[in-house]
Amino acid sequence: MIGDLLGMKKNLVRLAERPAPIRLGAFILTLLLLWLPLATPIYLLVHDSNLESILTLVLLYAIFIFLLRLWGKYVYQQPQILRHYGLEFTRQNGVDLVRGLAIGIINILILFGAESLLGWLVWQQPKVFLLKVILEGLLVGLGVGFAEELLFRGWLLNELQRDYSPRVALWTDAIAFATLHFIKPLEAIIHTLPQFPALVLLGLTQVWGKRWRRGSLGLPIGLHGGLVWGYYIINVGELVKYSGQVPDWVTGVNNNPLQGVMGVLLMSVLALWIRGRTERSPL
Repeated sequence: MIGDLLGMKKNLVRLAERPAPIRLGAFILTLLLLWLPLATPIYLLVHDSNLESILTLVLLYAIFIFLLRLWGKYVYQQPQILRHYGLEFTRQNGVDLVRGLAIGIINILILFGAESLLGWLVWQQPKVFLLKVILEGLLVGLGVGFAEELLFRGWLLNELQRDYSPRVALWTDAIAFATLHFIKPLEAIIHTLPQFPALVLLGLTQVWGKRWRRGSLGLPIGLHGGLVWGYYIINVGELVKYSGQVPDWVTGVNNNPLQGVMGVLLMSVLALWIRGRTERSPL
């Protein structure tokens, strides 16, 4: 028994020396093996599709964080792997989180403000209780920002940087981030494909943002959350109406700014600004 445990421990340590694709595959396979037995009863017993999606995703992410801690402890001999990824509850990370939220929501306001000045949309009185939408949007933004940034700029980026140059890790992480947003039916993929360039730019921006803040995740989580928050308030609050003066591929297909030229332009400017900050940041 003890010999089996020692052998398993040695195999886990050896896994750290394997190429990144093998490590990533081993982690994802283990995650699915842990998640599927627990998720199957939910799919069988819960008939509300929205509740089913929420429960299975929350379960998946809880197992993901649990597995990360085991992965760090037994594969890399790092018991504080989340801290290594940049997830620390420090004052500076908190300040960076708030700064990221501000940058994100200000950029959304700049985008819609510019389109308003050009006459491409008009602002409307909210049709719902706006404070409720603002608070909901903040919670959604922080939830999405935390989940996606720990996954992509925490775990995935760390695995890539162990094997590849910073440039290769940067582009691989950004493209993977954009691509994995298209795990959906083919019709939906074709329908939302125009947002792919903006998602790649967002992925690049987030890696540069993490490097700017010396490996901390506060800024990327806040920035991601701020962008989601700003769009949530305007979209759910029904605060704008497009005038139709320009095609929707300019302002955003399906009213999604990431699926339009203006959204890509915004993300390009934001990416270049963050990259400039990274390059001027002292080591």
